[in-house]
Amino acid sequence: MATNPIPSVLINAKIYNDGNELMGAGTVEFPDFEFMTESAAGLGLAGEIDIPVLGHFKSLTMKVKWNSVCEQAVTLLAPKAHQLAIYGSVQDWEVNSGTFAPVPVRIMVKATPKKSGVGKFEPGKKMEPETEFELTYVKMSINGGEMVEIDKINFICRIGGVDYLADVRGHLGM
Repeated sequence: MATNPIPSVLINAKIYNDGNELMGAGTVEFPDFEFMTESAAGLGLAGEIDIPVLGHFKSLTMKVKWNSVCEQAVTLLAPKAHQLAIYGSVQDWEVNSGTFAPVPVRIMVKATPKKSGVGKFEPGKKMEPETEFELTYVKMSINGGEMVEIDKINFICRIGGVDYLADVRGHLGM
């Protein structure tokens, strides 16, 4: 019988800095992958078309909303690139058998701080300080398979195993 898994929920995740330092508790909002575009119009086209620039993305901003202020999160304000790893486990629902299975998800980023806050002081409530980062590198793996690798500095744009900037690197002498 063929399997028919449906990813249903994030079981949980942890954030690590430089591969080993566990960071504080909170939530992560990843950026949308939005291509840079240029509008094409003229003879032979019935209107305008926004054409994506191969392998080039607009600003990739990641936000981490912490539960409260913590020393580890404050260290991420240092004006340098931080190697962050987010390890998660997604619950798949196998429809045919009615069972659930955890699937590993790993996202690695190179993140430079843009802004950070302290949050709010309210008794018995989360402070919710937020740190915002600019990403120059993102790599996402699901169940051990590389799905996305964007490296803006080294001209890498791998999606589903295809490197869309390989020829461009060659054209640029890289």
